[in-house]
Amino acid sequence: MPLSIPQQTIVNAPQRFKVVVAGRRFGKTHLSIRELCKHAKEPERTIWYVAPTYRQAKMITWKKLRKKLIEFTLAKKINETELTIDLKNGSTISLKGADNYDSLRGIGLDYLVLDEFADIDPEAWYETLRPTLADKQGGALFIGTPKGMNWAHDLYNMYLEFPDEWVSYQFTTLDGGNVKPEEIEAAKRSLGEREFRQEFMATFETFSGRIFYAFERANNLREFESNFKMSVRELHIGIDFNVDPMSAAVFVKERDQLHLIDEIRIFGSNTDELVQEIRARYPTQTIMAYPDPAGAQRKTSAAGKTDHTILRTAGFTVKAHSVTSSVRDGINAVNAKLRSSAGITTLFIDPSCKYSIETFEKFCYKEGTSQPDKDSGFDHLGDAIRYCVEYLFPIRQPLQQPLTRTWTHKIQ
Repeated sequence: MPLSIPQQTIVNAPQRFKVVVAGRRFGKTHLSIRELCKHAKEPERTIWYVAPTYRQAKMITWKKLRKKLIEFTLAKKINETELTIDLKNGSTISLKGADNYDSLRGIGLDYLVLDEFADIDPEAWYETLRPTLADKQGGALFIGTPKGMNWAHDLYNMYLEFPDEWVSYQFTTLDGGNVKPEEIEAAKRSLGEREFRQEFMATFETFSGRIFYAFERANNLREFESNFKMSVRELHIGIDFNVDPMSAAVFVKERDQLHLIDEIRIFGSNTDELVQEIRARYPTQTIMAYPDPAGAQRKTSAAGKTDHTILRTAGFTVKAHSVTSSVRDGINAVNAKLRSSAGITTLFIDPSCKYSIETFEKFCYKEGTSQPDKDSGFDHLGDAIRYCVEYLFPIRQPLQQPLTRTWTHKIQ
């Protein structure tokens, strides 16, 4: 079965688990069938192809797979009812649906293809299919078009933590070589921007109503060496005074650029413990703190001190508006730094800030409203980021200088 260069690249990768997100008509089914046949050529192998539903498995792959195995004279017995083909060498290829994944338990597999895996319930993989590969140390191909920032996106990024076992690829429709450029341009004219990017460019598009919509890993992630983090003299830290968790976002400012280099989350804590953690990590740096303005009145200390007083006593310079600024303005300020309307990026995030990245990607508005979804848990670090960015780079430039308070307390 001939392969395109991108398909051959995928096939040649030595990793056990391969994740492929690709645009429409890339040749995903062709590649899937090729991998099924390749692994079934070894004797006494048990190979499965799993689609979101049994009906999809039959419609998408069955006829093409059956034709190829007959053409290669490999098939010994074909069961049309169970969508199973026994090969002459003792191997078996079966097509399954993930819509009833509990029925897939108990079989030891040598290889597995999950087609359109973004549409499959993640528990089908984690609870049922992953264990089937354990005893034989089988491999898997995850392939399909992305569908937002769901579990497929998490799988796509597994290679970052386990590069020896996982590899990921992202190919557009044009990369597949099966669709003419003019047809893609026609689709571009008829689809919305996000829909076109997802279906033809194979990009992971946002949740509906994602708050920090301008964030993209390709544009905003930038790794900073540890010696750079410790060599800076001044840090800018946004702080959210939530008890569970206390959250802080640590930035370095270079002219008009902000670099998010660290994040702090402490559960069941208070402002005193947050200060101790900041000082433990950054004992010599000057700290510019950008807390929730409400902390000027809020008291979490046993001594009755306000949150802002605790920060000042620790030697931090506290910068906060006297009146809480518009949440919308703060969100717009962050998006403008992530990527402006002119396409300029001036906010970068270190890949080690995993929860911040998750916040950028998954913090959404409540459905049908313009209110951030505080039940998601992403609001705490999101607010910490917003307080700092909005103070330093406000989206609105007021006609008059706003009334703000800046306190500085020096350690004696």
